[in-house]
Amino acid sequence: MDSQFAQLADDQKVYLASDFHLGVPNQESSLKRERKIIRWLDTIAPDAAGIMLVGDVFDFWFEYRKVIPKGYVRFLGKLAELRDSGIPILLFAGNHDLWLADYFPEELDIPVLYRPTSFVIGPHRVHVGHGDGLGPGDRKFKFFKKIFVNPAAKWAFRWLHPDIGVAIAQTWSGSSKEREDEPFAGENERILQYARDVHSHTSHDAYVFGHRHLKLEMPIDEGATYYNLGEWMTDAPYLEISNEAIKLRSFES
Repeated sequence: MDSQFAQLADDQKVYLASDFHLGVPNQESSLKRERKIIRWLDTIAPDAAGIMLVGDVFDFWFEYRKVIPKGYVRFLGKLAELRDSGIPILLFAGNHDLWLADYFPEELDIPVLYRPTSFVIGPHRVHVGHGDGLGPGDRKFKFFKKIFVNPAAKWAFRWLHPDIGVAIAQTWSGSSKEREDEPFAGENERILQYARDVHSHTSHDAYVFGHRHLKLEMPIDEGATYYNLGEWMTDAPYLEISNEAIKLRSFES
């Protein structure tokens, strides 16, 4: 069943972005990107009926019971401000921040979603997810993801000293980026194939994902399109959904 995410007035839009990868490659670059993200959020806030952050917002995230990762204060504060103003926000877990837990729902009133989900946004039916592990092939990645999402793995990681845990996470992050940055595969793009499979059973107007670090707009059929939201380390793409249209844009500021 589709979720009703936002009723759109004529002057309102829903915005989607993904793959900020806050934290890499270093503090200086990450902070510069964080400030740009905040400028984008300030720009869209006046007409935003809702915002979806579609995974890999952080390059690594792990929540202890009483502690969250250092940094990102400006970004987290901006999300709190937007929620306090009444703008709904959804956060999808990506493969880099798959260990999101209860901090965002409890502290910021931002639900966390862990799998692709269908929504009604204005007149549009939209299927949204991060994109990792979807489509055919890539069995090695899917195998290791099953291990990482196992509650026992999370429990064991909690007992590591943070310095050791972060080092392990950085190794996993580098391995994941190799897949995210693979060359464009055209009709063989795994997420595109996943979208076409979903569309053959339940039609949507748009299939929106991140993960691939490629800004893409590809037809499923005459009435449906696959969008990939790219990444914010070299670009600043986002999707804008209004009553009239769905548009893939880039933020320049």
